[in-house]
Amino acid sequence: MYKINEIFYSLQGEGFHSGTPAVFVRFSGCNLRCHFCDTQHQDGTMMSLQEIVDEINKYPDASLLVLTGGEPSLFIDEAFVAELKQKTGKTIAIETNGTRPLPSNLDWVTLSPKTAFEGGDAAPCVVKRCNELKVVFLGQDLAQYDDIEAKSRFLQPCFCEDEKQCQANMKACVEAVKSHPVWRLSLQIHRVLNIP
Repeated sequence: MYKINEIFYSLQGEGFHSGTPAVFVRFSGCNLRCHFCDTQHQDGTMMSLQEIVDEINKYPDASLLVLTGGEPSLFIDEAFVAELKQKTGKTIAIETNGTRPLPSNLDWVTLSPKTAFEGGDAAPCVVKRCNELKVVFLGQDLAQYDDIEAKSRFLQPCFCEDEKQCQANMKACVEAVKSHPVWRLSLQIHRVLNIP
């Protein structure tokens, strides 16, 4: 059984697949406590793998399935991923903080290390290879991510409720990308569009 916060169909709002229709499986539970986290970890429904598959298959048009959280690597293994592939036919992606080893049969890995933040520094990032590196930017030294092998690198301004702070975060992120052009800007378009 797996504690699932929600399963929903929307557009990927961040990073490389931004704007792509996808089914999201959001797990409840994380080994970090980042202050900007948008998941209510106490919420969730216990579901079997078959119940998860049945819910995913309500959205046959999406070819991308995103495992997110929380921290999905706390709950999944290669057998789980293999079952999802076989029973849904979808490309299986994960959004992870990188603090735990990942199943080798994932199709896409989005690594978002949180070691630069209070609450996110409780465990080291052990994943050193990914398809995309997506970093929430709050002015930290980007050199700390140099040892991570990634096909694409994205900086994302940290969202906060305070509009002035949000604008300051955005400006700092834009300047960081201009100063470090190996990175690309990622915006949370789901917030702009007000969709889940």
